[in-house]
Amino acid sequence: MTEQTPAMTSNRPYLLRAVHEWICDNGLTPYVVVDAGKPGVQVPPQAVSEGRVVLNLAPRAVARLEIGNDLITCMARFGGVSHAISVPVAAVQAIYARENGQGMLLAEDAPGTTSPAPSSGTATPKPTAPALQAVPTSAQDPSVSDDVGGSAPGGSKPDKPRPKGKPSLHVVK
Repeated sequence: MTEQTPAMTSNRPYLLRAVHEWICDNGLTPYVVVDAGKPGVQVPPQAVSEGRVVLNLAPRAVARLEIGNDLITCMARFGGVSHAISVPVAAVQAIYARENGQGMLLAEDAPGTTSPAPSSGTATPKPTAPALQAVPTSAQDPSVSDDVGGSAPGGSKPDKPRPKGKPSLHVVK
């Protein structure tokens, strides 16, 4: 007889809440990188850049923020206009502090975990777990605004001084 381990729910929402709280407790600005192409992502289309959107989830930047087990919801300003935002937790690729790049890249959920909400048409998850790591500080993105901005490939040449803009996430595969 073989015993089968019961499936666990995803640890992704718990990690997001924990890292968000850690960043805020340190007086920094939490940003999340969202795959805007995932089903259920509701953000203004003008905020999407290269299929992603970077959201500022600082308490001073959003209203009614809720990081649930399956959905992140809030009211956020885009170009000074308030919009209702809804992002499935599965669409979040990373969370990091704007000021220093510290945070977490989130891999697809590991096999053996279950999604809190049923998903349709999703690919088989990669067998990797989320890992806490620093985002390289050489990846700067001055296009990210205090409201919400897009993510663009950054990086600067080593012989130039680093730009004074805000750090951005640079995903290396």
